[in-house]
Amino acid sequence: MAGGTEDTAYRYSRLDVWPADELMTALWEGQTRALAACAPALPAAAAAVEAAADRLSGGRGRLVYAGAGSSAMVAALDGLDLGPTFDWPAERLVLLIAGGLDLSRGLTGAAEDDEDAGRGEAARVGIAAEDVVVGLSASGASAYTVGVLRAAREAGALTMAIASSAGSPLLQAVQHPILTLTGPEVIAGSTRLGAGTAQKVVLNLFSTGVMTALGNVYDNLMINVRPENAKLRRRCAAMVARIAGVDETAAGAALERHGDVRRAVLGLAGLDNADIDRLLIETGGNLRRAMERAGLTTRI
Repeated sequence: MAGGTEDTAYRYSRLDVWPADELMTALWEGQTRALAACAPALPAAAAAVEAAADRLSGGRGRLVYAGAGSSAMVAALDGLDLGPTFDWPAERLVLLIAGGLDLSRGLTGAAEDDEDAGRGEAARVGIAAEDVVVGLSASGASAYTVGVLRAAREAGALTMAIASSAGSPLLQAVQHPILTLTGPEVIAGSTRLGAGTAQKVVLNLFSTGVMTALGNVYDNLMINVRPENAKLRRRCAAMVARIAGVDETAAGAALERHGDVRRAVLGLAGLDNADIDRLLIETGGNLRRAMERAGLTTRI
């Protein structure tokens, strides 16, 4: 689609007086175009996943998200969900948001224009070569976000960015630029619409891909989900039962005894705690590799 995210699409002229059904159709069509714009970005996203997983596999590097405005909200939503879903440690997640994140007052628009503030935040959190830094900006022109990414790259960190404007400063600042050409918004300049959807989709794919590559998924099961409520405890027991080939009563007892899915599966195979600890350390917490190293047959 021709045009950038900040351009005006004149076919939506007089949108404010359109009937509600036509308005909803136009907005929905804008969302479908945003989804379509993600497909050409998949090869770049896959390359970023491989590089990020390699950088983070040492067990020390952090995932750092940077953004301003609605892009910052998309970044925060993705990052904060990694802990409950994949047990990603809080100390390995950093959110750098222009003006800070205070849900009681919203985001500060003016903070987006300060590249020095972005550089200062990167220095404050000590971004280093072992980190992976992800920047989001629909226009690719957010000075704050560009500042974070430029400083991160200078520090040797792995950098990637998602933007909807070709050749934008943000995409030029990183090793892994991911372009989603969503085009003009139905409501001109409202990048929380199409561009925001594309950001959410690609970032979701990226982070899920990284977590899978790091061993937080076995088969297609999220084995590191934190069992913080009754529903999730039942889900974890079902995963143990499926992987270990036992009934859910035995699975639940093993989960209670060992504390998480990976340890429960290995414990049901007859390994003691010392061997479980050793295998998980040696394999970086990857259950499939731990089972293979222990000589266990993987059923799935």
